[in-house]
Amino acid sequence: MAKVSVTSVELPPRPQLFDFHGVSMTNIFTDNWENIQNFQARPDDILIATYPKAGNTWLSYILDLLYFGQTSPEHRTSLSIYLKVPNLEVAIPSLQQGTEMLDNLSTSPRLIKTHLPVQFIPKSFWEQNCRIIYMARNAKDSVVSFFHFERMALIHPEPGDWNSYLQRFMEGKMVFGPWHDHVSTWRKKKENYSKLHYMFYEDLVEDTGREIDKLCCFLGLSPSAEEKETILGKVQFDKMKTNDTVNHSKYRGMDLKKSSFMRKGKVGDWKNHFTVAQNEEFDEDYKKKMKDPTLQFRTEV
Repeated sequence: MAKVSVTSVELPPRPQLFDFHGVSMTNIFTDNWENIQNFQARPDDILIATYPKAGNTWLSYILDLLYFGQTSPEHRTSLSIYLKVPNLEVAIPSLQQGTEMLDNLSTSPRLIKTHLPVQFIPKSFWEQNCRIIYMARNAKDSVVSFFHFERMALIHPEPGDWNSYLQRFMEGKMVFGPWHDHVSTWRKKKENYSKLHYMFYEDLVEDTGREIDKLCCFLGLSPSAEEKETILGKVQFDKMKTNDTVNHSKYRGMDLKKSSFMRKGKVGDWKNHFTVAQNEEFDEDYKKKMKDPTLQFRTEV
């Protein structure tokens, strides 16, 4: 299929949620399902997995700089991050599908983005013993960020108002399913899959350098002190927000009048959205659904 620029294509109407093997999904992420499930991973592929709005683009940019920041040709530095780290499951009509973009990717290792629940990951990733990085973000900041994202992301369902959106989030009727299931089942996978690095968004905000060191240890990378300092400078939120190759400003599928793709990147912004009553109801619901006592999240740093 010939590649069509995402900056010029006519987008379809906003998709509707439907039940897909027990998980709420949209056709944007299921239309290419057979090719997704049959995707052939390579042993050196690196899968970057998160629930939506939990720092996948941030992680993608860090890994792209770690692997290719010093060696890539000049033209690569002008490519948008969603072209350098394709989304495995995306299939927007009249655009190149994620699986096809990955098959055509010339970099080694291939950096691959996904928001899929763990049970939907193509089996070849496990068979090839690929390294997988999963980053989790606390539920309260996740729902706020997802709400603003879906206001502006035209390939996602219409979010409605904040009150109804928060209820829907608690019910798990979100693209890619319930937040609680997503973070918990990926965490459980770590018990029997050693090449899974599970990390937290709040830790990356608190001490980016420390978390990059842990990533390098997991990936077997040894950047020089100078390289690490350069990367740290580039991956600060304010720098990424103004970087057109990272901030999705060239991506036509987003209404940037409603929100920016990279909005605040903070821990604790939920306090500006939740009422006292909403916070109490959310906490009660959270206690019922989060059964894993070892999975602890911070809602402020």
